[in-house]
Amino acid sequence: MKKTLFLSPPSFEGFDGGAGSRYQAKREITSFWYPTWLAQPAAMVPGSKLIDAPPHNQSVEDVLKIAKEYELVVMHTSTPSLANDVECARQIKQQNPDVKIGFIGAHVAVLPEQTLRDNKNIDFVCRHEFDYTCKELAEGKPWDQIKGLSWRNEEGKLQRTEDRELVPNWDAMPSVLPTYAEHLDITKYFIGYLMHPYVSFYTGRGCPAKCTFCLWPQTIGGHKYRTKSPECVGREMDEAKAIWGSKVREYMFDDDTFTIDKERAIAISHHMKRLNLTWSCNARAHVDYDTLKTLRDNGLRLLLVGFESGNQEILNRIKKGIKLEMAREFMANCKKLGIKVHGTFIIGLPVETKETIEETIRFAQELDPHTIQVSIAAPYPGTELYDQALANGWFARESLIATSGIQTSTLQYPHLSTEQIEDAVEQMYRRFYFRAKPIARIVAEMATDRHMMVRRLREGGEFFSYLRERKEQSRQRGLEAASV
Repeated sequence: MKKTLFLSPPSFEGFDGGAGSRYQAKREITSFWYPTWLAQPAAMVPGSKLIDAPPHNQSVEDVLKIAKEYELVVMHTSTPSLANDVECARQIKQQNPDVKIGFIGAHVAVLPEQTLRDNKNIDFVCRHEFDYTCKELAEGKPWDQIKGLSWRNEEGKLQRTEDRELVPNWDAMPSVLPTYAEHLDITKYFIGYLMHPYVSFYTGRGCPAKCTFCLWPQTIGGHKYRTKSPECVGREMDEAKAIWGSKVREYMFDDDTFTIDKERAIAISHHMKRLNLTWSCNARAHVDYDTLKTLRDNGLRLLLVGFESGNQEILNRIKKGIKLEMAREFMANCKKLGIKVHGTFIIGLPVETKETIEETIRFAQELDPHTIQVSIAAPYPGTELYDQALANGWFARESLIATSGIQTSTLQYPHLSTEQIEDAVEQMYRRFYFRAKPIARIVAEMATDRHMMVRRLREGGEFFSYLRERKEQSRQRGLEAASV
């Protein structure tokens, strides 16, 4: 077994590369998801080490000191962070020319040969669902016998094996929780709407929904929801409680749409109730009242739901598969049951206008979820949205982030510029949160929980700093455009 390092490299300050929300960028407030994509193969390689540098404030120098001892380094990358990650790989290679370095992630899954061709310090790329590919690399299996692998041979020529099939038996996949416990500090992971400390992980991969912008199903996980059995998940939760006891305040099932299989979700929720654990999950706005009530009675606290837009035509275009009335009924049911909802919205989807942005802002105010996230439409390679943008000439620039790591708009439309899309993000945040209801919710949380008071004050400072930074970014863009 080769001495193997799984690495999420240092990046922009506050950059969330794990990005369970699919948009790798610096957030409005401190936000770090667990490196599940790296932790799963790490759990399959005995003796391996997992480093998640950004939340642990580890510098490139820190990583270099550790990496020099390893024969094999597997790095997770993304479209926004690729250049940064390649530079880290270069420095690792510089101090140890014999180390083999490979990349995993959605970007390289879609563009393996291009990534290798453009970056000589990368030896290999694991395509699509890469867990067993990483395992076989660590075991020293000949590269030409490993499915799902693209690499550069000794002569510098690019090689490629046949695609690897998607993992058929998820019950056989080891739990990532012991890997978390051994290598990660759970107190370093924050999500604004989850209790702290929290733990997030997958109980399966794939999503049957066909949203055109959604990254993971179109690049790695596929559209078939492949899962661990409720009994297997129950055993992992027993394990979690044995590891952390009452230290973890909330568990987040980060499956793309955990509630798509209602019977399975209910069966798992019985285990959560048995263990007296609080939990949250991703959901679509299609869950009926009775199912919601059962899940709540079994410990469900919060649902993360993508509403995306307040315009039905846009929802139809992106193949969201929900109606505005369905979302309204869902939110009403959640409020009746006392289930908190974190609603996510996207500005700049095809074909956004000033009028549809206004509809989305008003829709968010009407639904009034507990908290919201406003993202900019991100056309990642491998998604239908990317192909549409290319075909229709919607691209205004290439970079998905600014030099600060804040998300930017790469798209523009005939009646909507990139600057207008970016400005709408700040406008939507202000118009949602600077209302009586959200302010009252925040004050009530702070008044009843000292820990929450300290946290919300910190987050408030970070939020206003983020808005100032975004405004300055917009101003700089305006000056650059004027000079041209």
